[in-house]
Amino acid sequence: MSLLDRPLGAQAQAIAAGEGDPAELLEQTLARFEQRNPALNAVIATFPEQSREMLREAPDGPLHGVPVVIKDEWPLPWRAQQFGASRSFAAFEPGESGVYRALRDAGAVIAGVANMHELGSSSTGNTSVYGPAHNPWDLERCPGGSSSGPGSAVGGRLVAAAVGADGIGSIRYPAAYCGVTGLKPTFGRSAMAGHHLAPVTTTIVSGPLATDAAGCRLLGSVLFGEELPAGDAAGLRIGVVRGPISEDCQPAVREACEAAIEALRAETGGEVTEVDPDGLDLSGIASILVGSTESVGAITPGFLNAVGDELSIVNRALLKYRLLLPHAAVARAALMRAHLRRSLAEVFKQVDVLAWPTVPAVAPPLTEPVVELPSGLHSADEVNPRGGGLANLTGTPAVSVPVGFGEGGLPIGLQLEGAWGSDALLLDAAEALERATERRWVDALPPIAEPLSAQEAEAAPN
Repeated sequence: MSLLDRPLGAQAQAIAAGEGDPAELLEQTLARFEQRNPALNAVIATFPEQSREMLREAPDGPLHGVPVVIKDEWPLPWRAQQFGASRSFAAFEPGESGVYRALRDAGAVIAGVANMHELGSSSTGNTSVYGPAHNPWDLERCPGGSSSGPGSAVGGRLVAAAVGADGIGSIRYPAAYCGVTGLKPTFGRSAMAGHHLAPVTTTIVSGPLATDAAGCRLLGSVLFGEELPAGDAAGLRIGVVRGPISEDCQPAVREACEAAIEALRAETGGEVTEVDPDGLDLSGIASILVGSTESVGAITPGFLNAVGDELSIVNRALLKYRLLLPHAAVARAALMRAHLRRSLAEVFKQVDVLAWPTVPAVAPPLTEPVVELPSGLHSADEVNPRGGGLANLTGTPAVSVPVGFGEGGLPIGLQLEGAWGSDALLLDAAEALERATERRWVDALPPIAEPLSAQEAEAAPN
């Protein structure tokens, strides 16, 4: 197996032991971008000379010489972030973001910038000024959003790990859709300096997506600036919730997640308890109201009226809609946030983690991102936040772990959510689940990443 196809930790270990050449690994990564990225559109900017310079100057950190990509939400010294929007709208300047500094100081090499849903405004990833990123398991399906490029890049094995951002599930949705592991950290633990909303946000965090939980632990430790110690999750107390969040799902999604929860219980010698966090049914809409209005103070009617068709019609409408939201609705969302924090504090006295499907359905089509559930036909954006919004609203950590395949052979994700600061425990649980399933789901490869047969390799262009 090529070093490029190995997990993040294995790449770092091989380089540190002198068994892998980081310069060769970088060139292989850039070559793979040329080979696979035209179909995926996961990486929207590369800068080989700057990447090679990062490698030449890389310190002997935990990610020395390892290539990663970074979402188009973070400035670099040589490139401004664009948030998947037109440069004429997202007129930011280059700079040293906290994420960039964390990666640089760990010895990592930023090999490219990854695509994202325009302005981070959807869970699907089907809209971007660069064109949509594509799901590596089915190129006509959504990769998830808004960290669509990081999910697609890791799922398609362009890189072993990527940095995303999560405001209302934006790391976990693409992790679930693309069959990778994605961690939404506890609020305030991961690098955020340089993000344009850092001074005002109470929901957005940077976080890792990787091919496995160990990769998320390694990259997460770098973003946190502190080690996330490994344990075994022995005696894990798992909380499950009845109702739409776990039952109004495609049958294959529900069955895979139930099987994964039982496998996790057995592997850790733990127990499963049914819990009922009060107010959970309102967490999705409350997270949307809070998350989508945090920056509204900087928006003026004059600014909105000056926005032209360089921005999609949907986002033009959403920006204007935010100014029309009644204050009472936003205030009620803040009250619900406080209530849910108290509710979760009580629940986490009984259990260590909450478990339910990351999203209720597999990735929908790019051209029509709707899903069929037992309750009927819904837009993906309507139903995804009911499981993804709680962690952002309350600041608690959550991880999405691949646990199976559903309709069309598309990946299924299980979300594990923990108490404030329990990021390491969530990764322990994710690794326990990998052991229980003998890494069947994390090591599975999408068609675009399957090794070529000898005949195909011979016919392929050099």
